[in-house]
Amino acid sequence: MAQLDIDVQLQRQDFSLAVRARIDMHGITALFGPSGGGKTTLLRLIAGLEPDARGRVTFDGHCWQDDEVIVPAHRRGAGLVFQDTRLFPHLTVAGNLRFAAKRAPAARPGADFPTTVEALDLGPLLDRRVQGLSGGERQRVAIGRTLLARPQLVLMDEPLAALDVTRRADLLPYIESLPTTFDMPFLYVTHALDEVARLAVRTVVMADGRILMQDDTPAVLERLDLTPLTGLPESGVLLDGRVLSHAPELQLTEVDIAGQRLSIPALDRAPGSAIRLRVRARDVALALLKPKHISIRNVLRARVLEIDIDRDTAFAEVLLDLNGAHLRARITRASADELGLRPGNELFALVKSVAMDGEPLRRDV
Repeated sequence: MAQLDIDVQLQRQDFSLAVRARIDMHGITALFGPSGGGKTTLLRLIAGLEPDARGRVTFDGHCWQDDEVIVPAHRRGAGLVFQDTRLFPHLTVAGNLRFAAKRAPAARPGADFPTTVEALDLGPLLDRRVQGLSGGERQRVAIGRTLLARPQLVLMDEPLAALDVTRRADLLPYIESLPTTFDMPFLYVTHALDEVARLAVRTVVMADGRILMQDDTPAVLERLDLTPLTGLPESGVLLDGRVLSHAPELQLTEVDIAGQRLSIPALDRAPGSAIRLRVRARDVALALLKPKHISIRNVLRARVLEIDIDRDTAFAEVLLDLNGAHLRARITRASADELGLRPGNELFALVKSVAMDGEPLRRDV
């Protein structure tokens, strides 16, 4: 497994960046945090595009920058995918791809033309000019061009930010498959929590030019003290489970999560398949007694682990244990007081089926 070692500083008139970290790079690693926190600046620094930066950058044992040597961007082996694609308008899609392939280091292992075209479904686009492509198609071409340059590390700067919801959804499966298809690490900048949950094996949280924490993605998403960064409405957890059975007449799938059953909208997954669910804190309610005659189908036994009271708002977040799996609930402070919630309390968590998004569990997680 390659490691990215960073000990860098960059000072600007209105912003300072100081990052010291060692990041294990495999699969997709998300660099996550609020806008303006320094994520793109750090990505550009790693790529060699910030000449005023000071410090050391090492990837997989190769020094890209220190106090004596600064390896230029084109020799670092880092491929950068920009938001705006930066394709050559005078070339066809095939021309853009072959431009990168011809300039790739011959001795460096990496993507070949047929594999890249197939993985990103670019065959029907090869003879087209880039001006006539949709935003999602242009981004697929940009990713393909970066891969064909045979980088050792791919840096992706919010590649979905300029796309609408439909095109984002279309592009996500392509990005998700890249580490397995091309056997290379990706550092993926985003401030969208749904992208982190869907794509990232590991997540690095950044704000105000500093790295606040890094960990496996499920551990990061359940951290209560990161609520101001993730945003209360979108905080939540990832739950790993297995498909138990289907009820086609009701369009429901039964899933086992830590020994308890959940009903979710029907998934096209065989019984026994491993899946990952994302449950938002705002879609979890709490009850001291098991409720009856309610529309919420999922009522789970849980135990309170932590309670985070936000004194600046009306809300509190509760971290729950489900036989080793974790769940988060966002409730009002008044409700927390009325229920008398304390760590160790046994209660019931009510989860709306429609709040869950099932995705295949990636083998690299």
